[in-house]
Amino acid sequence: MPLAPAGSGGENGPQGELTSAQQELFDWLAGYIGEHRHSPSIRQMMEAMGLRSPAPIQSRLRHLQQKGWITWQEGQARTLQLLGGQRPGIPVLGTVAAGGLVEPFHDNEERLDLQPVLDTRGLFALTVNGDSMVDAHIDHGDVVLMEPVADPARLKPGTIVAALVPGSGTTLKHFQRVGRQVRLEAANPAYEPIVLDADQVTVQGRLVAVWRQV
Repeated sequence: MPLAPAGSGGENGPQGELTSAQQELFDWLAGYIGEHRHSPSIRQMMEAMGLRSPAPIQSRLRHLQQKGWITWQEGQARTLQLLGGQRPGIPVLGTVAAGGLVEPFHDNEERLDLQPVLDTRGLFALTVNGDSMVDAHIDHGDVVLMEPVADPARLKPGTIVAALVPGSGTTLKHFQRVGRQVRLEAANPAYEPIVLDADQVTVQGRLVAVWRQV
């Protein structure tokens, strides 16, 4: 029997069964959030359900929350999250040894929530070509997820960035600002730093996550 998600009506009970109206709304929410990556407004829910008043929507949302199907902060826009039968996120089942053996994992409580990463505004991906960042655990063929940078002057020293370098294209390097110059440092001693005037370098994004297909 599954545990009730955080925010559900019971501490250890299963999810409550839904009425047809509640199920209709939940199914629509699942489709909308899956497509748009954010929750809809009350007005959008009203239009989708063919309702003219927000009261029935708010009532269904309260029941969905009480039964453990969603979390929702009433009166706050776009705070709704689906639970869908379990706590959100990828389960973190314990540790794994890269040397000796450790105890096998047991029932888990912690979950890895990737949604904040996926919801990052303007997030884009690049495939790594080369080995200049291997000491930062980024290898040839990895995919890096990057967040646009509005103001490169506010980057912390050592931030890994994708930078456009004249005549060389885009490169993935540690970013250092030295006076009016930018120093792009590899994470591999075989590569020399790239030092240029700051106005010659366009920082296209900073590293958010690394994806490696195995």
